[in-house]
Parts: sequence; C-alpha cells; structure tokens
Amino acid sequence: MVSKPPAGDPVQDAPQVGAPQHAAAGLPAIGHTLRIAQAQMGVRRTARTLRKVNQKDGFDCPGCAWPEGDERHVAEFCENGAKAVAEEATLRRVTPAFFAAHPLSDLADRSGYWLGQQGRITEPAYLPEGADRYEPVSWERAFAIIAEELGALASPDEALFYTSGRTSNEAAFLLQLFAREFGTNNLPDCSNMCHESSGSALNETIGVGKGSVSLEDLHQADLIIVAGQNPGTNHPRMLSALEKAKAAGARIISVNPLPEAGLERFKNPQTPRGMISGAALTDLFLQIRIGGDQALFRLLNRLILETEGAVDEEFVRAHTHGYEDFATAARAADWDETLAATGLDRGEIERALEMVLASRRTIVCWAMGLTQHKHSVPTIREVVNFLLLRGDIGRPGAGVCPVRGHSNVQGDRTMGIFERPAPAFLDALDQEFGIVSPRRHGFDVVRSIQALRDGEAKVFFAMGGNFVGATPDTEVTEAAMRRARLTVHVSTKLNRSHAVTGTRALILPTLGRTDKDVQRGGRQFVTVEDSMGLVHASRGNLPPASPHLLSEPAIVARMARAVLGAASATPWEEFERDYATIRDRIARVVPGFSDFNARLAAHPGGFALPHAPRDERRFPTATGKANFTAAPVEYPVVPEGRLLLQTLRSHDQYNTTIYGLDDRYRGIRGGRRVVLVHPEDAAALGLADGAYTDLVSEWTDGSERRAPGFRVVHYPTARGCAAAYYPETNVLVPLESTADVSNTPASKSVIVRLEQSQSV
Repeated sequence: MVSKPPAGDPVQDAPQVGAPQHAAAGLPAIGHTLRIAQAQMGVRRTARTLRKVNQKDGFDCPGCAWPEGDERHVAEFCENGAKAVAEEATLRRVTPAFFAAHPLSDLADRSGYWLGQQGRITEPAYLPEGADRYEPVSWERAFAIIAEELGALASPDEALFYTSGRTSNEAAFLLQLFAREFGTNNLPDCSNMCHESSGSALNETIGVGKGSVSLEDLHQADLIIVAGQNPGTNHPRMLSALEKAKAAGARIISVNPLPEAGLERFKNPQTPRGMISGAALTDLFLQIRIGGDQALFRLLNRLILETEGAVDEEFVRAHTHGYEDFATAARAADWDETLAATGLDRGEIERALEMVLASRRTIVCWAMGLTQHKHSVPTIREVVNFLLLRGDIGRPGAGVCPVRGHSNVQGDRTMGIFERPAPAFLDALDQEFGIVSPRRHGFDVVRSIQALRDGEAKVFFAMGGNFVGATPDTEVTEAAMRRARLTVHVSTKLNRSHAVTGTRALILPTLGRTDKDVQRGGRQFVTVEDSMGLVHASRGNLPPASPHLLSEPAIVARMARAVLGAASATPWEEFERDYATIRDRIARVVPGFSDFNARLAAHPGGFALPHAPRDERRFPTATGKANFTAAPVEYPVVPEGRLLLQTLRSHDQYNTTIYGLDDRYRGIRGGRRVVLVHPEDAAALGLADGAYTDLVSEWTDGSERRAPGFRVVHYPTARGCAAAYYPETNVLVPLESTADVSNTPASKSVIVRLEQSQSV
C-alpha cells in the first residue's frame, strides 16, 4: 500500500550500530526492495513497472550504468535499481499547494531525504526576485524568463549549462548544440566529479577515454582486480558478472580500505543456490590505505619486470611507446616506501603477484576510490602500465574497466557534453548545422563554482542532478549559487539545489525514464550508453506524473527557440516533434553512430560503439601507440593525530538521492552522521565507540572546515583511515583540493582531525 511522505524530518541523533554483514543481496534484498517499491508505487504499479526495467522493450534503469547481456532475466534489476525506479515512479506529488505551504526557508532547513520523499513535481515553479516561496508559472513565461536573463548577459560565457548523467543522448546532444549556438563551451557535467580522472588517463595512454571490456570479457577473465570500488552498493548487478566469472574459474583480488559485503559473498536472489548459500567472490583482499594504489601497482610492475618471461615483449614492441622510461621508473620502486604507502605487508603483495603471473587474461575494474585523489590520473596511468606489460589490452578477457555511475554519464560525454571539446567534433557540428561553435575552452564543475563565486557567471542551468548536494566545499558552493542572477533546474523531484537559489529561480518538471513520452510525431523513445559502450533504447510505460510535464528534449528545444529566436536555422520544433530526427543528426556528427535509427531497429538489445584498442589493437594517441608513462609515486602523508577521510555512499543511497537512513551491510541503522574509525586509531585518539565528534578538515592554506555531530563507529577500516557519508561531509572538501590534470574534487583523501562534539 502506498504510504504518505514524511511530514517532518526523522530524528537521526542516535543511529543504531550492529555488526557489519559479510554477504550481499539474498532474501533481505528482496524484502527491502518490495517494501520500498510498494510504499512508493503500490502493489499493481510495482509489478507493472519493475517488469520493464532494463528490458529490450522497456526502460533503462535510472540508477547505474552497468550493462545488460543479450539474454535478460525477468527481473533484470538490483535492489538499488528498484529503489531508483520506485522513487521516480512514486505516486506522491509535489503540487503548487506544496510550494504555497513551504517557504524557501523551510525547504532550506529540510534534509535531502525529506525533500526527495515528497514526490514528483507536477508543474513549473518560479521564485521571483524578493519572494519567499515558489509560485506557479506557465511554460511560456518560464522560457521567457530564461531568454530575458541570457539575453542580458555581457557574454555567453556568463552562462553555465550543467548536465546530470541521467540525461538521455537526445537531450544531451540538443543541450550542447544550444549552448554552442548560443556561444559558450561552459558545459560542466557530473563526469567532472567522478570519472574525469579515468578519461584523462585513458585518453593519454590508450587513446580512448572509456573502458575496453565487455560483459563477455569479464566472464572470460582469469583474474579480475576490483580496486577502489564497492559494487555491492554502487553497482549491484556487477556481482552477477563476478559470480559468473568465478564459476568459470576466475580469481578476484579486491583492493579497498574497507571490507565490503558484496565482494565477500554474493547471495544471488535469482537462483536457489544463491538464496541459500551464495558464492564467495574475493580470493585475496588487499586492505590498502587510502591513496596507496599507485604505489601498489608501481611495485607490482617492478616485480613483473624482474620475473623472467612475465612481460609480453611482442606486444610491448609492436604496440607501445615509452617503455624504457617507464621501466627505469618502475625498477626504482621501493619495498619500504610501498609498504608505508599501502599499509600492506610483503606477503600480501607477493600473493597478489603470484595471481597476476598465473593469469593469461586480467581485467582491472575501478571507481571513485581511484579517481578522487590529487594523484588519481597518475594512479590510473599506472594501472594501464600494469596491463600493457602483460599485453592485457585488446584481447578477449582482458582490459581496463572504469565502472561508471549514473546511467548515461558516458553517453552524455559522447554526445558532446564537455567543456574542452575536440576540434574535430566542433567542425562536424558546425558543418551539420551551419553554426560557428566557440573554440575557447569552457568551465568544468569546480571552475563553474569559482566563476559564480567571483561574479564571472550569472546564469546557472542544470539538466537534472543535484548540483549543490554533489559538489565540494558546501558553504562556498552555496554562497556562489546565491550570487547567480538566475538558477534553473530541470527536475523530476525536489533536492537541496532547489532550496539554494539565485536572485530568481525556476524549477522545470520533466518526464522520467519510467514515463510514457508522446509528442506530436507520436510515441517517442530515447537512448543511453552504458558503462561498456553499448547504446540502446529506453521506453517508459507509465502515464506521466502530470499533464503539465515536458520531456527533456522538448524543454531544450523550446528554450532554444525562446533564446535564439528567428536567427537560428536549427529545426528545434522538428526535434521536439520526433526524436528520430535528432538521432539522424547525431549519426552525421558523432563518430560511431552512422545509421543510428536503423541500427536501433535491427538490434533491439543495442549496439556497441567502436573502440579501436579493443577491436583492433589500434591506439589513437599522439604517438599512434599505447603509451607507457613514468610519473613519481605519490600518496597522502597524514600528520600525527590526524586521519585520512574518504567520503562514500550508504546502501540506502544513490549519489545524492537518499532512499532511507540505513546502511544495512555496514550495520548502521537510523542515521547517517556516523564516522567509521579503526578501533586502535579511535583508542589512540581517546574516542569510544558511540562518542560524538566534530570532523575538522585541514587544508594546505591553513583553513579549516567543520562537520559537527558525528557518532564514532569502531569499524575495521585500514589503519589511519576513516570514512563518512556524503553529501553530509562534502563541506569538508576544499574547492581547491582537486586531482592534477582532471580537476576532479579529491573527496577520497581529506585530512581531518576529530574533536569532541559540542553540538550533541
């Protein structure tokens, strides 16, 4: 039965803490899924909706970007995917009456959990200058307000157009086209905050900023290394692929500062055996200190070089560049320094080496645990060095596997959502549409916040997402957003960003993945690209949450017509009427999409984009070969009495969307303000389990940032390390603390001290 949204914020002052679990999924996952789904959707709607998730004739899950195989299970979704669907397909509604009853000050005092639980937004909402609450506004007036503010800018570069990873290929293509026809490359996106480091490293080393493996490769691998990733919570369907690989004889090394239930044992809810006992996944757990991964892979590379016959000399000779400089650097790797950087012992590293040498096909998977450090790009380059040494790129069962988060974050980048576009892409875009795109680089996420802070940007437009909740340095970011003349959010539900506004603000409600999309040209579908480069269709099957919603492509098309007017020759009205016409243009602009519509019709399960390193061992880099690199080894050095904090998700959360207040696998219930600390570190700091502490981050310029009132949880983290949930801890991450090259916020390595809390 559908439940009402919470009237008030739940109390989180006293989280309950039990023992961490050692297996993921199983019966508890099924029970939790059904409770959440029925509370949001009811029984009939739950059945109608979940049976279409990730099906060839259904819709793509609005959660993670993990791919589907050609053969689909009747329940092709995970617990957290079902939560994401339930949140979108909810029967709860945010109407004009809600905004009339809740002034902006009230919304600003609410938690992200409470805001998200209120339901789908039903009509456009406008916050006029000086008003204390949102009010209804017509679509025509909303677009006129946007046109008025954009038209008043001194330069197009005073506008920012942000994209969330949920945005479809069609909407993303139109948004970047509009921005460039308007005159700016200010197209920050959520990739800037997650896998930008991966793209930076991979483009330089193998020539393509994406992973090089398929699901079939995972099933064929001899060895899978999962580094800096928690698939049990963040990409649960990946566990099925790991289970299948294990059944075929693969071994798995898990490299992570925290033990995670999903990598210990997977109880597959789709098989009787899985429900009962499950499958052990990890063969070797390397509990590494935060930020020690580059040192680990550098030493492994040295040991491979020292092992006779271990290097694939033929591959290195034929397909790589820079080997000698790399080998010189690798041979200098020091055991003592590596042990200090990683916190591992010699025997663990030697055991890992044995497994590497025994493997003929190795895949390395990673996520934010590798990408959000100052030295993330050289770390991922070192992973590539590791694979190149053994010839493990461009053959079945081997390669790089950066596991993307949001369901179309990779597709949005493919469609041109990028502040530093390739000249060839802009040339093709200009030729197709008869425009002159700007060539100067735009602002990424961090630079966009700085531009708002410094008065260089005045209009902020977000296609989905929760920008304020996802970004670092919360107080600085919120102050920057409030300096904008206009903030616009295309959204399905409320989040923190709607409560932190510019002088004026708009909320433009849009169709979700689950909603049926009917335009003047008939029923439409959109497309997405998964984490392994497969493109497929997504068709919603539910009546829209309100007759007043517009689709994302329609919103962009109407905004473009209002802003650009008769001066634009782009057929925006045609694009809104029939999305196939958008795909025809994509086919002529974006490499790999020729005959886009025909290929979708011929391949209902989707088609793979070309990937030169994977498909033909061709590396489109500056040297024409795969590049070995030789960077100095870096790792965080933490002062005495401090800990190194990583921000992470709970199991009841997806990105900044909070589904509940529990973290079942880690034994946390009823609250999110907890900090996980090794018992020996806690004892040295005089912190009992259950004590309350303030987390205080320390930055190189002497500045400090405080997150008050966190319950200490004694937990088996790596020594010297701690962990706490975001977005609550984003306040601790300085805006200037970013990865070299990629400029990604360094949210996984924050130096903190723990002070007795004064707020609890």
